[in-house]
Amino acid sequence: MDTKRTVFPSQGLPYLLVAPQLIITLIFFIWPAGQAVKSSFEREDPFGLSTSFVGLMHYGRLFQDPAYLASMGRTALFALAVTVISMGLALVLATAVNRLIRSGTAYSTLLLWPYAVSPVVAGILWWFIFNSTTGILPYVLEFFGVDWNHQLNGGQAMILIIIAASWKQISYNFLFFLAGLQSVPQSLNEAAAIDGAGPFKRFWTIVFPLLSPTTFFLMIVNLNYTMFDTFGVIDATTAGGPNQATNTLVYKVYSDGYIGLNLGSSSAQSVILMLFVIVLTVIQFRYVERRVQY
Repeated sequence: MDTKRTVFPSQGLPYLLVAPQLIITLIFFIWPAGQAVKSSFEREDPFGLSTSFVGLMHYGRLFQDPAYLASMGRTALFALAVTVISMGLALVLATAVNRLIRSGTAYSTLLLWPYAVSPVVAGILWWFIFNSTTGILPYVLEFFGVDWNHQLNGGQAMILIIIAASWKQISYNFLFFLAGLQSVPQSLNEAAAIDGAGPFKRFWTIVFPLLSPTTFFLMIVNLNYTMFDTFGVIDATTAGGPNQATNTLVYKVYSDGYIGLNLGSSSAQSVILMLFVIVLTVIQFRYVERRVQY
């Protein structure tokens, strides 16, 4: 069987077609990343008038800074909680919608709407809900003996940003899990049901292993989401407080660089954050992917 091939009239046309994307990537991704690496080895005054080369001084100070090391721990807790909660709830919702026959499309549309909300709007929404003065949830929690005030309690502030960031990501995970569930052959479930396997056993022994490529992909996406895309949620809800209780790595880059005007240290933090994500992604591909069944 012959496969159809596209023949370009000239050798330069393919490069011309991909040139806009390459230019955008170079200007908005490669060049800023290179500037961040360059700035991490320099000390610059807040106005950018003088620059001096300091080598690895910023990196050495960061790993000796208790505040930065504490921020690493908070980021690890935040990333783990958001990934588990958003993927877990998305899988439950996708499984429930996949069992529906008539109203599945309507429920899917409703569940996808939160993904269209920007991170800042999502943060403000949950800030109003958990506001200790006007929010509805603190009023309800008071009946259970919980005095909610995330502006004073660091643990409650961390719970708030975890809930807000997870809610924002559930829709994205739901979409991929639903697509994965719909691609599972129904004949496998029917054969297992004939053999006497219950719904729970059929899901964990047949459906969930077949979802492993989707789950592996979403693990990587959610990791990058918690490391980079949650800045707007944190800034709108807690702004890193109280007492830096929610000051994650990505927010510390902003607070030290934009607010504190420590450009060299902020650049070093962004480089370290990028390296962390790269290393974790490589580890996932190297070890976790072995358990994935394609």
